[in-house]
Amino acid sequence: MHLLSAGDHVICGDDVYGGTYRLFEKVWKRYGLTFTFVDASDAKKVEAAIGPNTKMIWIETPTNPLLRLCDIKAIAKVGKDKGLITVVDNTFASPYLQNPIDLGADIVMHSVTKYLGGHSDVIQGSLMIDSLELRDKLYFIQKSCGAVPGPMDCFLVLRGIKTLHVRMKAHCENGAKIAHWLKKHPKVGKVYWPGFEDHPGHAVAKKQMRDFGGMLSFVLKNDSVEEAMKVLSSTKLFSLAESLGGVESLINHPASMTHASIPKEERIKNGLTDSLIRLSVGIEDADDLIDDLAKAIG
Repeated sequence: MHLLSAGDHVICGDDVYGGTYRLFEKVWKRYGLTFTFVDASDAKKVEAAIGPNTKMIWIETPTNPLLRLCDIKAIAKVGKDKGLITVVDNTFASPYLQNPIDLGADIVMHSVTKYLGGHSDVIQGSLMIDSLELRDKLYFIQKSCGAVPGPMDCFLVLRGIKTLHVRMKAHCENGAKIAHWLKKHPKVGKVYWPGFEDHPGHAVAKKQMRDFGGMLSFVLKNDSVEEAMKVLSSTKLFSLAESLGGVESLINHPASMTHASIPKEERIKNGLTDSLIRLSVGIEDADDLIDDLAKAIG
């Protein structure tokens, strides 16, 4: 955002992390930036939102928490054709599953706190750039603003990256088992996971990802908020927490936790209901995790 100036316009996917929405709408708007939120799973809608003062496209894929897929190559081409900076939040996929720069993105952002660190013991972010010009601009901003991680944080992340490949394999395997189990459960209504062939973004996921990840969301068949809360408070192995991407499994209620800063009408319009449950599937034994969910769902 520091690359931009007052009056510049940003196109952002409408299903993004609540903190991203909060930062854009509650902080950067006050400095004269404007934002348009669109369904970025359709590259044509992204292109249609471009105006004379548009400078940046910001997308997440897979998205948080509805696991929608954005075609990075198609959107990056739109950005290149119009002279815009295309930014991809790659946190859910990690570099092990997806490499947006190879698909044309200008900047790739990771919440290093998540899969790259992998152990829920560090708070950090990173930007990947394939341009010396952009790198120099961002380095100057980083140096000027002081957004520099401490040595212990860097050590923890370097340690975590050494096991990224084996952890991601386990996350993907466990995620797939749990997603398929949930889909067959009589009390579960809908499961959001891009590995299903009937997922609207499955073809895009197969094209640009190496596997489907360990993140998934679901709603109960009765769509009851009370029942969802009961599940959230009844698990023993899944801890109720906001983060994701660590070795331990986490269960989360986006409407009151990670996405609480998004107005309810906006959330509902985008499909994020109050009964949605999000899982960050860890690397524990998959059968133990399924047993934990089975007891919680009843």
